[in-house]
Amino acid sequence: SHWLKYGSARRHVLSLEVVLADGTVLRAEREPLVGGASQDANPRKRDLINALVRVVQENASAIRAAQPRTPVHRGGYGLAEVLGDGYFDFARLLTGSEGTLALVTEAVLRTVPWPRYRGVTLLLFDSLDSATRAVLEVLSHRPSACDLMDRRHLSLARENDARFELLIPRDIEAALLVETEGERLVEVRERIYRLAEDICRVRRLAVESRQALDPAEVELFWQLARRITLRGCTKPVPIVEDIVVPPEILPDFLVRVQNVLKRHEVVASLFAHAGQGQLHLQPFLNLADRQDVRKMQCLAEDLYDQVFAAGGILGGEHAAGLSRTPFLRRQYGELYEVMRQVKALLDPQHLLNPGKVIADATATVGTWLRPPVPAAKPEEGPPAEPDRPPMRDLIELQLSWNPGQAADLVRSCNGCGDCRTQAPEARMCPMFRALPTEEASPRAKANLLRGVITGRVSLESLTSGEFKAVADLCFNCHMCALECPARVDIPRLMAESKGAYVAAKGLRFSEAVLIRLDLLGMLGGRLAPLVNWALGNRQMRWLLEKLLGIAQGRKLPRVAARSFVRRAARRRLTRPTRRTGHKVAYFVDAYANYHDPQLGQALVAVLEHNGVAVYVPPEQKQSGLPALSLGDLDFARRVAHHNVAVLAEAVRQGYHVVATEPAAALCLIREYPALLDDDDVRLVASHTSEACTYLWRMHTQGRLQLDLRPINATVGYHMPCRLKALEVGSPGENLLRLIPGLTVTRIEEGCSGMAGTFGLRRENYRTSLRIGWNLICRLRHPDIQAGTTECSTCKIQMEQGTSKPTLHPIKLLAYSYGLLPEAEGLLSATAKERVVT
Repeated sequence: SHWLKYGSARRHVLSLEVVLADGTVLRAEREPLVGGASQDANPRKRDLINALVRVVQENASAIRAAQPRTPVHRGGYGLAEVLGDGYFDFARLLTGSEGTLALVTEAVLRTVPWPRYRGVTLLLFDSLDSATRAVLEVLSHRPSACDLMDRRHLSLARENDARFELLIPRDIEAALLVETEGERLVEVRERIYRLAEDICRVRRLAVESRQALDPAEVELFWQLARRITLRGCTKPVPIVEDIVVPPEILPDFLVRVQNVLKRHEVVASLFAHAGQGQLHLQPFLNLADRQDVRKMQCLAEDLYDQVFAAGGILGGEHAAGLSRTPFLRRQYGELYEVMRQVKALLDPQHLLNPGKVIADATATVGTWLRPPVPAAKPEEGPPAEPDRPPMRDLIELQLSWNPGQAADLVRSCNGCGDCRTQAPEARMCPMFRALPTEEASPRAKANLLRGVITGRVSLESLTSGEFKAVADLCFNCHMCALECPARVDIPRLMAESKGAYVAAKGLRFSEAVLIRLDLLGMLGGRLAPLVNWALGNRQMRWLLEKLLGIAQGRKLPRVAARSFVRRAARRRLTRPTRRTGHKVAYFVDAYANYHDPQLGQALVAVLEHNGVAVYVPPEQKQSGLPALSLGDLDFARRVAHHNVAVLAEAVRQGYHVVATEPAAALCLIREYPALLDDDDVRLVASHTSEACTYLWRMHTQGRLQLDLRPINATVGYHMPCRLKALEVGSPGENLLRLIPGLTVTRIEEGCSGMAGTFGLRRENYRTSLRIGWNLICRLRHPDIQAGTTECSTCKIQMEQGTSKPTLHPIKLLAYSYGLLPEAEGLLSATAKERVVT
């Protein structure tokens, strides 16, 4: 998107360390030439550079003739830019060669300063033609990005995120997202509003505009361009995308594209980096339908005919890959043979990334398609295609969906590998980060189920130990479902898979214990002094590990002598109030009930201080998430049915449900609707909030009291994965920043690694610590006095490797209100060796 300002990656690569096909390791950079030849001390490198120089010099006219008139042209090998006055730029030749010339093991990049301020203007148009004609006018304002989205792309965005319903009216046919950067906020503000004035009022091309300067709002606008969920059998398929034409001919070129699509009776969505004339065209096709697969090749040929006729090229941003390589020979003409000579010099046996850039012309667009997931049986889902066999009979599904929906979810994974990322700014996948093997990746789970559905893997494998070992590498953090470009819900697929295994084989004893930690908490409370002594005793913890499988080294929470629900009953909070106005039903869950009743007391105190009545339904049970994560779906369903019945009645009486445990809120909002299919579960889900989210909403509505006393401390805030999965922002962190004197340091080091009961188990203990180690190390910084997080199991992990306490944000808020004086001691408390504070 930001090519307009920063250009392509080729411009920013200074040098590369590479491995050639014969195993030679070289440093590739701008190599000096003396008398037109390299004098490098390495004979292999010297001979190779001299041979490449000869190829470029001998074919200079063919190279010049093949250069397109488009501003972007990254495809193939960049031969036009490698030979200069007294140098050969070896790094530039290899950059963008798609791994077909060498393997890159190290890169030195030229960086540019991050812009201090960014602002975006969203220009809305009543026709696609008006939007494309506006592009050249927008470029006169020197934007850093200018992206075009058509009606279908906008429609997909609205389906994906309800916030875009308010942002973009349904009658809008196209939009331009324009970003402006600058060092002064006033300058950026002036430029984005001047742009809107020019395009909307002076030139009358756009009908409306939206502006954003706040970083969170700017990011929301960019999500419009980036987060498009692909669902269903027929969906937009990126098979003929990434084409570039001169920007000035965009209006006429898109008319030609529409004519091709009409001729093939295909619709498509369009997203374009319009400032540089680069188009991502995605036809709506069903790749499980052989007729659509055959149509794909003809469609690609006709569309590429129009691209070449317009002086355009393929591959302006992405690799040519397997699908576009068959068309490169036609695009480059004589230059293709020159590129073949380059390939022969560096990889004569075609060992590196075969089939890409330089390949035989026998492949088609559909040659490398993955085996399709067939349609479900007619009585169970969408009708099967006439030339495809119906989807195989599956064992009885235990979640609230049909085989067609399950197959659709599996089909949505295209194997892109984004879930294997190690990027620090991403969360997924914590397990893959700790165990970087393919079976630990979310993609592996989708591929395994794809194999079952297509018949390549036997149905019986679902109940095998090998399958369970792979399924257990998902601990239901939901980060892949949140960050996957196609929003593939791997946790739901794995819940179904684990459910199949448990239905056939049952739970191990240690797993059965973990799904009833509430029962242990209740029984332990009756002998609290003895139990708490045992939790801190080395010998008793050894015995606990042997009997129950709970890691001896894991710090565990103390049990309370009196549960929170019992304390609430003494205050008559377990009786519904007759009051009108704002009132909440508190869903406590096991940790606050049996281990940290002070948290429940803090929530009640804060809510009552702000005029909100609190009701604690006495019949409620634990959330059941441990059972869901471990595959005991029958038990989880019984718990869900009971809790929904209790909470639905409260909602009908005017209560809004809140939970201090993010996992419990996620259960009510996401997991219970996957287990049950009735109106009550949807009623409860639509009237449930995580507690900090509820309080922050009160603040944004002007209803939260701000009579807060200073807390002179620095705390490190960690956002739990299951709160992040709710997509509500950072309400707990925002509340903490309201407290005078309190310095909040955001610790963004990924998942804590506890993942509910996962980190409690002996076999997972070291993996759990490996996942959360960076978080623990940050908490050890001397400037941080305490940790803070909404999640109880994250708290356990945060106190595992440090003596500093970790508190729930609501406890700190209650203390600042003067409602929880005992919290002052908690800020300076020291965690014991085997128990948490």
